[in-house]
Amino acid sequence: MSEASPSYTIPFARPHVGKEEEEAVLRVLRSGWLTTGKEALAFEEEFAKAVGVPHACAVQSATAGLHLALEAVGVREGDLVITTPYTFTATAEVARYLGAEVLFCDIDEKTLTIDPREVERTLKDPVVARKAKVVVPVHLAGRGARMAELLEIARTAGVAVVEDAAHAFPVETPLGMLGAIGDLGVYSFYATKPITTGEGGMVVTASEVYATRVRLMRLHGIDRPVWNRYRTAGAAWYYEVVEPGFKYNMPDILAAIGRVQLRKAWKLREERKRIALRYLEAFATRDYLILPDAPEEHAWHLFILGIREDLLSITRDEYIEKLARRGIGTSVHYIPLFLMPYYRKRYHLSPDDFPVSMRVYRRSFSLPLYPDLSDEEVDYVIRSVLETGDAAYRKRP
Repeated sequence: MSEASPSYTIPFARPHVGKEEEEAVLRVLRSGWLTTGKEALAFEEEFAKAVGVPHACAVQSATAGLHLALEAVGVREGDLVITTPYTFTATAEVARYLGAEVLFCDIDEKTLTIDPREVERTLKDPVVARKAKVVVPVHLAGRGARMAELLEIARTAGVAVVEDAAHAFPVETPLGMLGAIGDLGVYSFYATKPITTGEGGMVVTASEVYATRVRLMRLHGIDRPVWNRYRTAGAAWYYEVVEPGFKYNMPDILAAIGRVQLRKAWKLREERKRIALRYLEAFATRDYLILPDAPEEHAWHLFILGIREDLLSITRDEYIEKLARRGIGTSVHYIPLFLMPYYRKRYHLSPDDFPVSMRVYRRSFSLPLYPDLSDEEVDYVIRSVLETGDAAYRKRP
């Protein structure tokens, strides 16, 4: 097969939307009400039921949701937010919005999520223990963090747990749905996520106190939802600003798409799982490939594949380039935040401080994994990965 003339062009991600989503958008456009209203309220109710919590709050993005969640648990200037460096910047940047500092803990090499042992070790420092307000585990690629251990450590230390569940819907565990286990959880509906509204997110919690705070702060700190103000008789125009809030509400157009996607969520997950299992079976035949951990409790948002550079004559970056020449889109999840200039300089970080994250980053890349991949496209991805690796393979010394 010639790299110069690829048989397919397979993007890294492709959203699964169709006629039902189109009809939902048209319904909202024709209703005369485009901003937050009955569609958003219905989406919240349906999502809360889906994850088994009493409260769900629709927001503009998962970043907005994380900001609101940290604010709700009381994160303020000078506090510490503990999280993983192996994530997108949104997880950490929201702490800085509130004037808090970020403290990174390395990952578990099996799960690629924050290592509870590192969190526990960090919290034994008296200064950290005094300033720490919250632990934010990230359920990477749809694989959950070790929540039972993290919850026990957090409760002992008296800190909250906010789950970054941007990749993790829908995943049912013995503790509950991922994202609905900690004090608050935040999901993403970005275009590439397991279900999408284009942009958007959802904050979930079992706490009425936290839910009330999130709802207040997501729309300017106004004491009445705009939907109620415009639909209530009498002095409907009157409202009070009780806090300096934010502009984080989800409009009905996006919520309508989300409601359709929510109904498909488990089916879409099964399609991603089917493709992931094909990848796992095919790649298990090569010792130069490092497979992701694959528990049953997995959303399969991403398929993160690793390579053994000691067994290959090419690097991870060269592997990615060769796949690109064959028309296959890939990505890297993630460039660790300790390599980013802002975090590196502010906290004087070095790759040596996070050996597991650095090792995983250097060897890993993500393959296309979405429901609309055809069997022929999956075959082509598998064949391309194996042929690329086989051509560069050098046997164990």
